[in-house]
Amino acid sequence: MDEQTAINMLNELSEGKVTEIKVKKEDFLAFRPFLVNRPDFKLFRGIAGRGGDFTYTYLEIPRS
Repeated sequence: MDEQTAINMLNELSEGKVTEIKVKKEDFLAFRPFLVNRPDFKLFRGIAGRGGDFTYTYLEIPRS
């Protein structure tokens, strides 16, 4: 996964254009730095699925 793809996915989720994004296990390490460096990082919830894939949603209230 390249930088622009990751940023676009995160922006679409935070803007409400999509309700969730899926990140494959093999893309996670490339995706994660773009997620954790966002100022709204605490509003993203990632849920690990079977096989190591992740599904991210965007929250209204920051997680602790």
